[in-house]
Amino acid sequence: MKQKVMNLFTLMMVTSAFNISIRNLPIIATTQMQMIFFALLTLAIFYIPVALISAELATGWPKMGGIAVWVTEAFGKKIGFLAIWLQWIFMNIGVIAMLYFISASLSFVFAPSLVNNKFYLIFMNIFLIWAFTFFNLKGLKISSKISQTFFITGILIPAILIILLGILYIIKGKTLQVDTSLTLTNYLPDWHFTTLVILIAFMRAFGGVEGSAVHANSVENPKVNYPIAIAFAVILGFSINVFGSLSLALVIPQKEISLIGGVMSAFSIYLQKYNLKSLIPILGLLVAIGQMGGFSTWLAGPVKGLLETAREGELPPFCQRVNKYNMPSNLLIIQAVFITITSSFFLLFASSVNMSFWISVALSIMIYVSMYFLMILSCLYLRYKKPDVKRNFKIPFKNVGVWIVALIGMMTMIFAFIMALFPPNQLEHENYLKYILILSISIIIIFMIPLIIHRLKKPSWNIINK
Repeated sequence: MKQKVMNLFTLMMVTSAFNISIRNLPIIATTQMQMIFFALLTLAIFYIPVALISAELATGWPKMGGIAVWVTEAFGKKIGFLAIWLQWIFMNIGVIAMLYFISASLSFVFAPSLVNNKFYLIFMNIFLIWAFTFFNLKGLKISSKISQTFFITGILIPAILIILLGILYIIKGKTLQVDTSLTLTNYLPDWHFTTLVILIAFMRAFGGVEGSAVHANSVENPKVNYPIAIAFAVILGFSINVFGSLSLALVIPQKEISLIGGVMSAFSIYLQKYNLKSLIPILGLLVAIGQMGGFSTWLAGPVKGLLETAREGELPPFCQRVNKYNMPSNLLIIQAVFITITSSFFLLFASSVNMSFWISVALSIMIYVSMYFLMILSCLYLRYKKPDVKRNFKIPFKNVGVWIVALIGMMTMIFAFIMALFPPNQLEHENYLKYILILSISIIIIFMIPLIIHRLKKPSWNIINK
């Protein structure tokens, strides 16, 4: 019998590490008081629908593989492989933003001037990719401990600190950097098309709550613990993103907010005002540690789902090999090579570090909402195709409820996919054509690869049915 390495607390921490980060706070802070509107809208049309659907599917099919299992149950192996492929590719692209953030935060430990140095970022990215690939090769038990410890140390503690310092800033009567007066102009967006693009940054900040389902066969009592862990992650993630971003916006002038270094800029401003400049390197290290935990969590997540589809014949035997710790060693190495190449490519060919950061965010959201669309459609279809499968959690109000949640979710994913094609007005627009070409070509290639692999697969690849 497989050892269960995740109790409820560990599952809550791992789910939170998939789902929560403070690297998105600068993007959210650029919306000033309108962040409250955007956050509530994201909660209603994205965060809650995804959480409800994830909870129902995870308690109905608590097997290792997560979305690969759910979509396969609904639409077969071909579409199931496409779904886990999209999640895996999302991770490969999405962690690029994490890497930039970690490297930028670490620069505050020894040389803040390096925050926008492309060659420094490339060097640090490569080091982080291979270091945490090595740790994940040592097994899920070590990976889970890293996720749990790093999340508490580097995300919870800095998030609480930045919120408390923001409150202290207000109490001391310091000048606020945003207008907080209760007017429609301050709290509602102007509805210009380019302004609404920022909504995808909120969705990106709140995404990933379903990620821990890939470890289902390592979780104690998954049918009960998954809904609890998901609810915990949703509440905590929403609170950190809203209150942390608000603290950032109130203290830092808008023109000084960097999409990469914004959180550390906030700490620097806070601490310098209280003559605590010597603590900046320590906080830079803590913030970097927190994101390292999230990075490590994602490295070990979707690749486990990809392994399950590989073992069912969707990938060749080379991709099915596991080491003595039951980790997909070859897939982890392939993954590390891919992230090394793509993270370096974006930095070398984008017009600026901020633009390369946004391209990675936009491309990852296009991939991920496509995966979410398949997941939502699967939940809806399985309500009718397999109604007798026991689900410890079901979306309320029977089939009417699941239809409402599914329609809201699918319309949101379509909207986000389209909006990702347009850069936010906070970024430069000189190379707009280059931006569109990179996104369009990348998304076409990403969708074609799994379909080509599926068509070329051989019966000998399937080791489960041998």
